[in-house]
Amino acid sequence: MLCISKPLSLTGSIAALAWAVGLVPGAAAIAGTVGVAAGHKLVPHRAVYDMKLGETDEQSGIAGLNGRMVYDFSGSACEGYSVNFRFVTEFQNADGGLQITDLQTTSFEEPEAESYQFLSKTFVDRELVEATRGTARLDADRRTVELKEPSEKSLDIGREVLFPTEHLLAIMQAAEEGVPFVAADIYDGAETGEKVYSTTTVIGAKAVNSVQDDAEVANAAPDAPLEGMNYWPVTVAYFDPDEETASGELMPVYQLSFWLYQNGISGHLKLDYGDFTIQGKMAALELYDEDDCSKP
Repeated sequence: MLCISKPLSLTGSIAALAWAVGLVPGAAAIAGTVGVAAGHKLVPHRAVYDMKLGETDEQSGIAGLNGRMVYDFSGSACEGYSVNFRFVTEFQNADGGLQITDLQTTSFEEPEAESYQFLSKTFVDRELVEATRGTARLDADRRTVELKEPSEKSLDIGREVLFPTEHLLAIMQAAEEGVPFVAADIYDGAETGEKVYSTTTVIGAKAVNSVQDDAEVANAAPDAPLEGMNYWPVTVAYFDPDEETASGELMPVYQLSFWLYQNGISGHLKLDYGDFTIQGKMAALELYDEDDCSKP
């Protein structure tokens, strides 16, 4: 499952990559440990998405947007999970000005979410404007972070905070069990490495990515390997606990909607920032060889 930040050019800083909290009446929430998600095997893959501007309001100040996102996921429950992610976007404002932002992140999450290492760099018009690097660890009763960039600092982020792949597995477990709602706090090292974001996830009914009638077209489609596979429509809302309104409400920083396939691959992306949306369409998909890990 992808985790995407709000463009630097529009906010002045990188918002959290990965996902206020309140339960839907009658619904259950999953949070805390990845152990509840046993049995889900994530497929190593490289997915490329073409990004374009969707709906937009006049106050957004955006006249055009084009971009490409590459998400490279590898590893297993035995080895841990590695992610290499790059999101390049060209923005055009209402006055015709152009700006290119380039977000590059790498991360490694150990098995059982024992630790999470991350490095994130943001470039604007090819100039490095932000870098974050550090390691988060799970101790007996808490999770701590040791930051190296932008400055050396130690943080305590709380015991129940989830790392990105841990969160993905919890959502997949909820989806399989028919639980429509997941509430969790997420840490992925985004922004300056000091943010924990609250998230709410709404999971729709399971569906099947049906095979197209035209076999030749189906075989040529980028997501052809996903034909006939089960997926769930998912929407994740991200909240910054530090940004309450005057009434005490939490408004989402952004929402990410997508199809979550049973193997962990995401498709049909939509990022909603309130006054504009970004649509993401899969342009290429490569499935990597899986290792012999027998651990679910």
